[in-house]
Amino acid sequence: MPTKDKPATTPQNRSNAEASSGWVALIFKVVVWAAGLLAAGLASLLMVVGVAMVMAYPNLPDISDLANYKPKLPLRVFTADGQLMGEFGEERRNLTPIKEIPKVMKDAVLSIEDNRFYQHGGVDYLGILRAGIANMGRLKSQGASTITMQVARNVYLSSEKTYTRKIYEILLTYKLEHLLTKDQILEIYMNQIFLGNRAYGFASASEAYFGKPLKDITIAEAAMLAGLPKAPSAFNPIVNPKRARSRQLYIIERMEENGYITAKQAAVAKAEPLRLRSAADRKNLHAEFVAETVRQMVYSQYGEETYTRGINVYTTVQAAEQMAAYRALRQGLMDFERRQVYRGPEKFIQLPNDPKLAEEAIDDALEDHPDNGDVMSAVVLQASPTKVVVVRQNSEQITITGAGLTPAQSGLSDKAPSAKQIRKGAVIRIVQAANGNWEITQLPEVEGGLIAMTPQTGAIRALVGGFDFAKNKFNHVTQAWRQPGSSFKPFIYSASLEAGVRPATMINDSPLFFDGGVTGGQPWEPKNYDGKFDGPMSMRTGLAKSKNMVSIRILQSVGPRAAQEWVTRFGFDEDKHPPYLTMALGAGSVTVMQMATGYSVFANGGYLVRPHLITRITDYKNRVLVESPPQAPGEDVPRAIPERNAFVMSSLLQEVTRSGTAARAQSMLKRQDVYGKTGTTNDAMDAWFAGYHPNMTAVVWIGYDTPRKLGDRETGGGLSLPVWIKFMETALQSQPSTSLRVPEGVVQSGGDWAYAEFTGDAGVSSLGMEPGGGSGGAKPGSMPPVEEKRRILDLFRQ
Repeated sequence: MPTKDKPATTPQNRSNAEASSGWVALIFKVVVWAAGLLAAGLASLLMVVGVAMVMAYPNLPDISDLANYKPKLPLRVFTADGQLMGEFGEERRNLTPIKEIPKVMKDAVLSIEDNRFYQHGGVDYLGILRAGIANMGRLKSQGASTITMQVARNVYLSSEKTYTRKIYEILLTYKLEHLLTKDQILEIYMNQIFLGNRAYGFASASEAYFGKPLKDITIAEAAMLAGLPKAPSAFNPIVNPKRARSRQLYIIERMEENGYITAKQAAVAKAEPLRLRSAADRKNLHAEFVAETVRQMVYSQYGEETYTRGINVYTTVQAAEQMAAYRALRQGLMDFERRQVYRGPEKFIQLPNDPKLAEEAIDDALEDHPDNGDVMSAVVLQASPTKVVVVRQNSEQITITGAGLTPAQSGLSDKAPSAKQIRKGAVIRIVQAANGNWEITQLPEVEGGLIAMTPQTGAIRALVGGFDFAKNKFNHVTQAWRQPGSSFKPFIYSASLEAGVRPATMINDSPLFFDGGVTGGQPWEPKNYDGKFDGPMSMRTGLAKSKNMVSIRILQSVGPRAAQEWVTRFGFDEDKHPPYLTMALGAGSVTVMQMATGYSVFANGGYLVRPHLITRITDYKNRVLVESPPQAPGEDVPRAIPERNAFVMSSLLQEVTRSGTAARAQSMLKRQDVYGKTGTTNDAMDAWFAGYHPNMTAVVWIGYDTPRKLGDRETGGGLSLPVWIKFMETALQSQPSTSLRVPEGVVQSGGDWAYAEFTGDAGVSSLGMEPGGGSGGAKPGSMPPVEEKRRILDLFRQ
């Protein structure tokens, strides 16, 4: 009988229990089989990955060279006082050891890139899994790369997102962590990473974006730079300031969260205004022609390694004098340009009525016509004879009135030709005057060159090869061969001193005539610049007034061939100065560099010193590769002329700056210890001033690349001398007033200096004083034959 507490077992109950038990067993079996399959799958996957790693490992690149990390480093050129003048290479990079990278920069990078860098073993496994799932699901990756993985990828691998590359990346990461210390890995990362603007590494980026060394970086600036590795273009503060600012603020917050900075420091950093380098371009040292000259010299020695080896070149250039030379020449050329006829706008564009489309058209036009230093481009919005309104690339509108319109008045006339008329849509140039007012101008067609050197050593202190390197890379100091005009006369006068001519020698400034029988061609009747003849005058007065007849008679007394040999003592090429009487008027060919070398002979007491630019070359670790200090007189430097010759010539050239064609030099500089000579060639195609102080030689040339007239009233004294004076105002600030020591063998005779053996009747007392002036003893053969007549027989400028 069934009990009261236990129900009876029925066939139906037994059937249900058996069925339930069967389902449990089945489920259990399925789970076991699924687990087994999953385990097998994982094991297989691990085996595949393991095999892949085993097969991939031997193919990994050798990373042992990273223990002595040597990235591609550019050639860098410095002034004597350590200012960077130029950088050449595909990558701007300044290798900085980890111990020299400021803590704030490291903190900013770690906060945003890899805060657990010093704790993990190089790989973030959870991050890799997350990134893998995101890639399989075509989702955006959350970013799992540690700094070590980024180093592996940036140095050795591509950035493609494949599983094969990821395996290589992990293996390389293990190798890096095994081979290098954490500091070494971080040092490579912070020097290798690309940060936009051609900058690689944070030290180079600090210079590129802020114009300051990395050691001086602030929290705000460090946070801005730390945001660049993720997307250098998108977060570039110059190109995309809003996005860059947003990321900078985020990084500052991360730095605070991670305990690198306090809340107060974070608030200060967020409020700090950033001063980007693009806003301070005018303060850059303009030494592009010097840097390019150095690049060519170094390339001839090191070849392609020039751009990757991290070579540092230190020069003789002085930063303050280089900047003074750049500004002086640029101002001189722009002052000349103001006197020229306005040539018209550079381009005309259509301005749509839609403001947005108009803004895009303006931006495109100004991008094609970039600013040239302080000579800026702008698009005209309104134009009338009394007012012009223009817009700059930053949407800044500028109104120009009054005197600012004068240089372009012809272009504002209703009668102006269409191509020269300033009207809406015209692309023009403007410049801001010293008083803050704006003025319409134009890029000059005229060119120039200025060089300054220490006469005792030849050390080049400043060199400007043209108006602007970006506009014209031709170096007018070293590459342009031009006629020197009257600035060459002192070398002929120097030769005559050795022939017995004295500063007090009387020379007739009277007409000269050479017929065809003498010239071998057409008759030649030279003239003075002013067309007047002043009769007998001393040699000293003849040079001060730059009298052509006096110079020709002096050359006759020396002899053209003897003079040709003599001028080679100053570094001039013999074949560039044919032995004809036109040599007295500067008909040969010289470079600005040669003229500086030649005048340095007078300045240093008679020694021929060669121009010297490079003093030291080092590698990226500052190990000296080449040391080349300039030689001074007495150190195997040849004597070119006697000391007494240099002294007497300096006395004559001092007279030029006191009472002659360069009298403004002494009066404006308010000192007497300056010497020099003006020069203007036939038809005013070249304007020169070559001069010196006993401790500084400087030469200025102005002219057109394709020789043409500068203008009927343009002379060396009016064009080049003001540039020289402007430069010397800076260059001579620290130079004390000096007077020349009278050397042995020079005495006072007849109220002037003379060689001791040529006093009384021993020297040449007069030249060309025969009745009527005559030809002054012109000899057959002293003029060029017919085939040489084309060179130029008539250089009549002062």
